[in-house]
Amino acid sequence: MSASLNNKKPSLLVSMAKTQCPRCRRGKMFTDPNPYHLKHFMKMNNTCGVCGQHFDLEVGFYYGTGYVSYGLAIAISVATLLLWAFTIGISVHDSRVLYWLIFNGLLLVALQPYLMRLARTMWLSFFVGYDPQWREKPAEVPERINDSIKNNW
Repeated sequence: MSASLNNKKPSLLVSMAKTQCPRCRRGKMFTDPNPYHLKHFMKMNNTCGVCGQHFDLEVGFYYGTGYVSYGLAIAISVATLLLWAFTIGISVHDSRVLYWLIFNGLLLVALQPYLMRLARTMWLSFFVGYDPQWREKPAEVPERINDSIKNNW
């Protein structure tokens, strides 16, 4: 029974929320599971400990995560605005919009470490899909990595 559960394909959304490898959806991408250890919250493993997928595909690969992070922040802001409008209401005659702006700003600041990790996981998932044969087939080695200049930014 447990062997069949291990072969089951994990959910994409759950594995992204847990910031797991997109290829096997089981291995951890980050060295520290807590995104609020701010000194090293973005420290990533070089490869997946389960399937061997390389997480750094090319130089500057994760620059695109800014767009994903921006989209996530906009989605959260729209969701909080709608929730605020349906529960508290929005009016131009008082300060409810200002209170929403303050609440939304504080929420985004509090969620930022997790959102940055989630954006990296989502960005990598755009380029590395789930491989049902990840146990048998080794991961591709990225060809555009220059180890001598790695992390020199």
